[in-house]
Amino acid sequence: MHNNFGMHPALKLRHIRAFLEIASTGSLSAVARAQGISQPALSRTLAEAETLLGAALFRRENRRLVLTEQGARFRQHASLALQALDAGAAALHPTAAGGRLTVGVLPTAASRLFPRIALRLRDLAPDALLSVITGPHSYLTSLLRKGEIDLMIGRLPGAREMAGLSFEHLYEEEIILVARSDHPLAHAPRAALEQCPLVLPPEGAIIRQAVDDYLVSLGLGGTRPAYETVALPLARGLLMGSDALWFISRGVVAEELDREDFCLLPTDARYLSGAVGVTRRQSGPANPAMDLLVQLARDGAKAGLHR
Repeated sequence: MHNNFGMHPALKLRHIRAFLEIASTGSLSAVARAQGISQPALSRTLAEAETLLGAALFRRENRRLVLTEQGARFRQHASLALQALDAGAAALHPTAAGGRLTVGVLPTAASRLFPRIALRLRDLAPDALLSVITGPHSYLTSLLRKGEIDLMIGRLPGAREMAGLSFEHLYEEEIILVARSDHPLAHAPRAALEQCPLVLPPEGAIIRQAVDDYLVSLGLGGTRPAYETVALPLARGLLMGSDALWFISRGVVAEELDREDFCLLPTDARYLSGAVGVTRRQSGPANPAMDLLVQLARDGAKAGLHR
């Protein structure tokens, strides 16, 4: 007897692929044309999937198919599962993952995680050319929407930026307060925040709101930063040459903390953290190199390569 709490053994990849395509377009006819099959045949495939899953996946609104709550939940897991399968297949034939892969990398992943997975990609797919673009979150999101980069690795975009995009969570990362290692007020973070120049992420940066909220919680909401940047070379020069403090994602300064060039000032604020992961377009051409890189990012996050 089938276990009602697991996937029915008769559910096939064709059911899942058809479901995901319909979810992306909201149109049976458009998907049927793209797949070169009749609309009734596609309707039967969808009906089979709903029967095997024991749930209605879509509801009709005017002429469109809209995901139900259960359909949206299944889509999230089905999409990740299919991506994992595609990446696994690509890993079996790494030489097929050739061509150019253009990736936007935000500072939080640029120092540790991404270099390590990029080196692993080179080992598995030596014919793939990896082109890397860095910059502010809004800039990279814009490039992703226009198809000028294949994916983005870094902080979770804001809700208003997610239309047409999907985000896969890899790990949580702290926003921390750092200073040079011999800072005279390293033992007294509150006094340091009141007396020393602050370096904050720029207005519009994903992590800026969390930092502003933290300062407000301390009664320092009116504090004006001396500088605004997330660029490590610049901030390093500012910190090493003054008593300035910097709020930044831990991944950006992991090497400086390990070398003890910077020290960590305790904030005791658990909400100074956020999701880091892979953002990409919900639909796009198949790209074995991209699938392999995403799988390497998953594996790297699980192995703690970002720490």
